[in-house]
Amino acid sequence: MEHKVVIGGRLDNLNDYTRACRENRYKGNNLKHDNQKICEVCIKQQLRKVRIDSPVKLHFAWYEKDKKRDLDNVSSFGRKVIQDALVVCGVLKDDGWNCITGFTDLFYIDKNNPRIEVVIEVGDAGG
Repeated sequence: MEHKVVIGGRLDNLNDYTRACRENRYKGNNLKHDNQKICEVCIKQQLRKVRIDSPVKLHFAWYEKDKKRDLDNVSSFGRKVIQDALVVCGVLKDDGWNCITGFTDLFYIDKNNPRIEVVIEVGDAGG
């Protein structure tokens, strides 16, 4: 079984977060909180009553508007806030090894519709 959530636009990247943390720890916390809230809104709208108790694999498709941001900077911070949002919203119990057994990242360019598509693969997710 699979569930899908689409987050419109782009999240900040790891460089943005690192820079904010170096400036002021509160600024870094606010940046993470703001990005996580964006994800939570989408999750609450699209996965309203989804509660998953089995281990999952997460498949991320990152649709960037251009190639200006490094792939690892886009995905690393984004995965963190999305996984945290899935837990806060109650879709997943936790984001540890027992609940998330792995993830994949694919990257695309869509200058007219940047977004993040997350497919949650439930069931025999391996481990």
